[in-house]
Order: sequence, then structure tokens, then C-alpha cells
Amino acid sequence: MPIFDGIAEFNNVSPVLQWAIFIVAVLIAIVAVIAVGISIWLAIKYVKFNRKKNSAGITGQDAARKILDANGLNHIKVSTFGSMMFGNSYSHYFKKVRLRRLTTKKASITSLAIGAEKASLAVLDKEQDPDMVTRIRLTPFIYFGPLAFIPLILVGVVIDFALFNFSGVATFIAAAIGLAFYAISFVLSIKVLKTEIKAQKKALEILSNENMANDEELEMMKELYKIYNIEYVNDIVMEFLQLLYRVLLLVAKLQSHSSSSSNN
Repeated sequence: MPIFDGIAEFNNVSPVLQWAIFIVAVLIAIVAVIAVGISIWLAIKYVKFNRKKNSAGITGQDAARKILDANGLNHIKVSTFGSMMFGNSYSHYFKKVRLRRLTTKKASITSLAIGAEKASLAVLDKEQDPDMVTRIRLTPFIYFGPLAFIPLILVGVVIDFALFNFSGVATFIAAAIGLAFYAISFVLSIKVLKTEIKAQKKALEILSNENMANDEELEMMKELYKIYNIEYVNDIVMEFLQLLYRVLLLVAKLQSHSSSSSNN
């Protein structure tokens, strides 16, 4: 029995496709719940390690500055940032390492780990790491690809209204293009994770070689990095499921539209 039997939009959609949409929607809900658990886990460790003073007695800002200067990156600025979008990040285009106010001024394990890792991204950039080069070149797709979906749909609707008498052709084409941008963003998010892991490894090596952290502190940082990576992987899974869900909805609309046209 079709699970969307009471919804007119899905009346002409096959039961198999309806079930596929339902299952993906359930998976999205499950992954969302897992995301909440990971966020709580990360917050606990973040705060715990942020209360522990590091043995070197340096802040995340100082650590980032020291690593940048030691690698000939004196032109890269280290700034304190309060934004949730740009906090704790490295920008190739603005030549800047951004650190959140919560940690940048503290001489804690968390602050040291974050400052070192973001500065290490700049080092990878200087070394022309292949994954980092790709990440930088395609940054607009990574961050703005998913945001293009809704505007493209709206453009398609307007074109349908103006030129095609609400036939839906332009809307379907716009949706397909939007999904393509979304797919590119999803693939590139994997590249971002790869560069973050490389930067984490480099940060740990630098901190160890420069005696900026002892073995116990390095283990704590590894734990913090691991949780960040798990959170990122969970986000990638969510992106994939959302992409799949939108594709299935598009196929369902095409199937419903095709069936309605045949009946007419």
C-alpha cells in the first residue's frame, strides 16, 4: 500500500519510490539525532580541555603566530573572530587565520590545538599540497553550492510562469542544475576533511618538535581532533542523504507529471 496515498502530489508515484523517500527521510532524522549527540560530546571535551592550561603557557593566537612565522608566513594575519561561520578557520583569499573569542586568548589545550591546526592549513597552502590547492580553487562550490538550490528553483518557477505557462519544464531543469551544484559541494566536502586531517597531523608534529606540547597534551588534542572529524563525517552523511532526498523528490515529481500528462 502506498505510504503517501493521502498526498495528491504523490498519487501517481510508484510505491517503491514512495518507500524510498520515506526511508531516506527517516535516515535524515536519525542522523540529525546522532548529530546532536556528537555536538554534546564535542562541547564537553572542548570545555574540559579549554579549562586545562597547556604546559607551554601560550594562547591559541600565540601558537598560530609562532607556527606561521616559523614557516615564512609573516604576511598571514591572526585575528579574533566571533562569527559562527568564519570562526576557527583559515582563509587563503584574505590571508588570515581566524580564531573564535572563546579560545584565542586562553593558554589552554583546546586553544593550542585549534590555533596550531588552523595555522597548519596555511602551511599546507604554502607547500602547495594537492588537496589544499583543490580545496582553495573550489571553495565557492563548497560553501555556496547548497545555497544555490532554492534560488535556482525560484528562477525556474518564474521562467515557467513567464514563458511556459506553468508547464514545469524550467523548474525541473533548474532543480537538476541545483542538484548538480549540491552534488559538487558534497564531493568537495570530502576533500575539505582530508585537508583538515592533514593539518591536524602537521600541527601535532610541529607542537611536538617545537616542545610546545607534551605527550599527554598531544593525546588530548588527538582526542579533540577525532571528535571534530566524527562530527564532520556525520555532516557529510547528512549532506548525502539530503542530496538523495532531493533527487528522489525530483524523480517523484517528474514521474507524477509524466503520469498526469499521459492521463490527459
